[in-house]
Amino acid sequence: MDGRDLPALATRRRARRGNAAAATGDASFAAGDLAASPFAFHHMPGHYIRRLQQVAVALFARRVAVDITPVQFAALAALEHRHPCDQVTLGGLIGYDRATIGGVVDRLEAKRWIVREPGRRDRRMKLVSLTSAGATILRRVTRDVERVQAELMAPLTPAQRRQFERLCQKLLAAHAG
Repeated sequence: MDGRDLPALATRRRARRGNAAAATGDASFAAGDLAASPFAFHHMPGHYIRRLQQVAVALFARRVAVDITPVQFAALAALEHRHPCDQVTLGGLIGYDRATIGGVVDRLEAKRWIVREPGRRDRRMKLVSLTSAGATILRRVTRDVERVQAELMAPLTPAQRRQFERLCQKLLAAHAG
């Protein structure tokens, strides 16, 4: 057995322990101590990503004083640098598909933070632009959002933060295109 097999072996052992613990009702490990968890899913990257997303959204909701979601913030920030643009392009900029971006745009338009207008060349295409109210909200919340990011990453050293960002970018480039 070479070193490449060790992580798989450890995962299988944790899975067996997790199955035994689940069968006996033994959950003696601390809920926050995932390294000691006998449950195989606690050692899966997808689980970490989902949990980190929950933490990030909760921090955002607690620290940002305006009724705005992380996705709405991303849309406003994208439009600040690229407007007007069509909804499909906006969705691509923030990682939302064309079916889901419509609801985000609807909610931002209802708040009067963006406006939709027909395209000049193709009147069927809707172009989305940031309004002055949207730009004001964006300026107002950007510092709070930056503080949320700093708080989320606080347990990491500056070098670890850069490495984390690079690794996230690499995974997204490989899987999201």
